Amino acid sequence: MINKLQLPLQTMNLVLGFMVWVIISALLPFIQEDIAIPADRVAILTAIPVVLGSVLRIPLGYYANVVGARMVFITSFILLLFPVYFISIATSFTHLVVGGLFLGIGGAVFSVGVTSLPKYHPKEKLGLVNGIYGMGNLGTAITTFAAPVIATQIGWSATVQLYLILLLVFVALNAVFGDRKETKVKTPIMEQVKGVYKNDKLWYFSLFYFITFGSFVAFTVYLPNFLVSHFELPKVDAGLRTAGFILIATFLRPVGGWLADKFKPLFLLMGVFIGMTLAAVVLAFSPSLALYTVGCLTIAVCAGLGNGIIFKLVPFYFNKQAGIVNGIVSMMGGLGGFFPPLMLSFIHSVTGQYSIGFMALSQVALASFVLVVWMYYQDKLTVASQVFNSTGQGILVTDAKKRIHAVNPAFTRLTGYEEEEVLGRNPNLLKSGRQSSAFYQIMWTEIMEKGSWQGEIWNRRKNGEEYLELLTINAVKDETGDIVHYVGTFSDITDHPPRKHA
Repeated sequence: MINKLQLPLQTMNLVLGFMVWVIISALLPFIQEDIAIPADRVAILTAIPVVLGSVLRIPLGYYANVVGARMVFITSFILLLFPVYFISIATSFTHLVVGGLFLGIGGAVFSVGVTSLPKYHPKEKLGLVNGIYGMGNLGTAITTFAAPVIATQIGWSATVQLYLILLLVFVALNAVFGDRKETKVKTPIMEQVKGVYKNDKLWYFSLFYFITFGSFVAFTVYLPNFLVSHFELPKVDAGLRTAGFILIATFLRPVGGWLADKFKPLFLLMGVFIGMTLAAVVLAFSPSLALYTVGCLTIAVCAGLGNGIIFKLVPFYFNKQAGIVNGIVSMMGGLGGFFPPLMLSFIHSVTGQYSIGFMALSQVALASFVLVVWMYYQDKLTVASQVFNSTGQGILVTDAKKRIHAVNPAFTRLTGYEEEEVLGRNPNLLKSGRQSSAFYQIMWTEIMEKGSWQGEIWNRRKNGEEYLELLTINAVKDETGDIVHYVGTFSDITDHPPRKHA
């Protein structure tokens, strides 16, 4: 029973964490009425919570394995009580910066669930499971929509203090319903880091999540204030539009995970980055509110689907190191939400517009698309390499001039020759001398005419021992019909009665 409760409980934990994480950005128009905040520091203030919320994801993901998700969530919510209360009584920009920094704990709890929940579900459902958990992003929509409405009635300070009650309630819920018997993994954190940091896919996934989740966070933080200042929309209207953006991205996250369970996730990711590229180009031309809405909604769709797809890929490629990899990837996503608002603010202060920033987003998304395509073909090559190296048959590949280009481990096992001993040499080094010149002439005539030959042949191992092999030779041609390679596959049939003798 406790196991079945973990997905809904941890998803609600994430909802609360994200609700707390964006308190300042959601209430900023109200806070500015009481606290003077320089215009050039608004972006810094809204981005500050993202810093700790990103960096802490690595240790929280790690400790979710060491002590269990229950203890990490309880500790995180207790720690959040202090910055939330401090912000509610803030009287200066400095107070908001200090409190906002520690609000980052709310965003950092994301890596707890993506580390813990795979322990309760089969691998083929992890895309959907992580997608459902990722719907905890909904917390940002709840705060963005509800906090301004409540603040118009009771003031922003009292609104912030309401979160103290929610935090205490969830401390109790986790204490009662959290899994005390969760499987623990206690591999030292540096040992885990050393095991993954050289893997290219870790950094590709980090970049992809930097773009998808980073754009989600950036637009969540940036839209309320931008819609008020640029399009002069009412504060509540701006909050509603931002909430719509968040809802679309959030509800499409499990859809992305589910699709990644059913179809090739890398193909899906290609579509995500093409969509983001086109949407960012639209936004770069400073369109009307209607076109701006279309561009933002496209970003929301792509970000939501992309977030779900990526966290299907992480446990697929990093099953044993999921905790530390989830922490690193989600940290990069969080940082993706920190830099764009600062970059947009700087560009706007210099040029008076946001076009260059959006064009930069389009170029990074396009570069990500190219990387996904490259990853897809690298995966195909990896599979081919694994088949080549693991097959029990000996394989020998030559160029058109019959010089050995590659051999597999089975070739070495069957012949005794290491790869470096035969590269560049002619396969006739294996000749036993039992076959006549006429035999080889007939064999190569058939290969040239039909493209392949199969038969039994006596060859000699490195130690001089002769053996009978069943050999198949195929000619490999390029697009113009010219032969570029010959591939020979063979197996030792010495212990079987030969069907014919040469």
